[in-house]
Amino acid sequence: MSTCLEADNELAPAAKKQRMIIPKDSASVTVVLGAQWGDEGKGKVVDMLAKDADIVCRCQGGNNAGHTVVVDGCQYFFHLLPSGIINPRCKSVLGNGVVIHIPSLFKELEQNELKGLKNWRDRLIISDRAHIVFDFHQHVDGMQEFEKGTKSLGTTRKGIGPTYSSKATRNGLRIGDLLGDFTNFTEKFTTLVSSYQRRFPSLEVDIKLEIELYKSYAERIRPFVRETVHYLHMALKSDKKILVEGANATMLDIDFGTYPYVTSSNCSIGGVCTGLGLPPSTIGEIIGVIKAYTTRVGDGPFPTELTDSTSQLLQSRGHEVGVTTNRNRRCGWLDLVFLKYTAMINGYTSICLTKLDIMDILPNIEICVGYRLDDKDLDNIPSAASEFGRVQPVYKTFDGWNASTENVRSWDELPINAQQYVRFIEEYLSIPVKWIGVGAGRESIIIL
Repeated sequence: MSTCLEADNELAPAAKKQRMIIPKDSASVTVVLGAQWGDEGKGKVVDMLAKDADIVCRCQGGNNAGHTVVVDGCQYFFHLLPSGIINPRCKSVLGNGVVIHIPSLFKELEQNELKGLKNWRDRLIISDRAHIVFDFHQHVDGMQEFEKGTKSLGTTRKGIGPTYSSKATRNGLRIGDLLGDFTNFTEKFTTLVSSYQRRFPSLEVDIKLEIELYKSYAERIRPFVRETVHYLHMALKSDKKILVEGANATMLDIDFGTYPYVTSSNCSIGGVCTGLGLPPSTIGEIIGVIKAYTTRVGDGPFPTELTDSTSQLLQSRGHEVGVTTNRNRRCGWLDLVFLKYTAMINGYTSICLTKLDIMDILPNIEICVGYRLDDKDLDNIPSAASEFGRVQPVYKTFDGWNASTENVRSWDELPINAQQYVRFIEEYLSIPVKWIGVGAGRESIIIL
């Protein structure tokens, strides 16, 4: 009788013949993730890296994201599209994990085309597995927020949560459904609307009009749709370079963020695998994007939040207004405690530190290096938002550099105090800072 080990050895040669091996060095995937509560400047980082990529992908979220890229003084705003679509040689993929509000997608394309976006029709690829955000999902999003009253979550009301809810309850509709049997799509759409109307009797949906609209959308979106899992794997086998652009950020992750004040998708490293169908072994560099201070849009705990003149200065100098919501962002000091937590989850191999120039005129700068709760030092982040909201930050104070860094393009040109600030971040997190942003333009980056 053969042992399990012997049986495994007998099967090994056959298994090796069937296995698709992707050389890690020649075909790795680079991932860009937000390390805080979003708005860290991921779009600018992706724009910088896209020049060396063949394909840029979005893996999760929807048009609740807001990424800004400045090219030759022109601002491009992206919500659904990967920021890398500006690169004329890049294909741009909206993966199966993305939820797509089709009218917003085409509006975004038209607006950016007017600003100079070219040849996107030859480069945009949409997964047939991606779920559709309907207008009624957005209405329901607002109704759910209204129900919560003073305990609302501060969502973007873009219908993202309700759409992922439809996906999880298995009555959602995907792009592939829209392009398939339209009679079947109509029946499923009607059933989905009815299920929400039972929950929200005041929800009004003109089903006949919506069906007619989506019949036209089907033909408009059809040229861009394909099965993206196979497409990406064939690209890897052909040694294509893939860049993945995370939306939102880890502290907004549905599992690891400040629940329930989070988004409805996995915007940490796991969402890259499930949202694109890529195995972990294909992922090479994982870049965590960190703003030199901390901001947050919407409600939820924020241990280092400031409510004084420093907060106003950061908000004003940093133009801290949400691209998607147009709400002022809450501002506070850099929090290294939760950054160590997001680094633990995501395994950052390097860091891009953005908006260092916003700190140029501060006489003193604080960095959070510890948490206390009920007079006890914490060695972890509280999972409950109610406890996290009571955390007392422990600060380390740095002297400011009181000098402009906007035109600095090398490490040696940075003021000594600014260098000390950056090095402390590196040492605390044990992760190298490879890029430093000191302005809005794509040229305003110091490469270390």
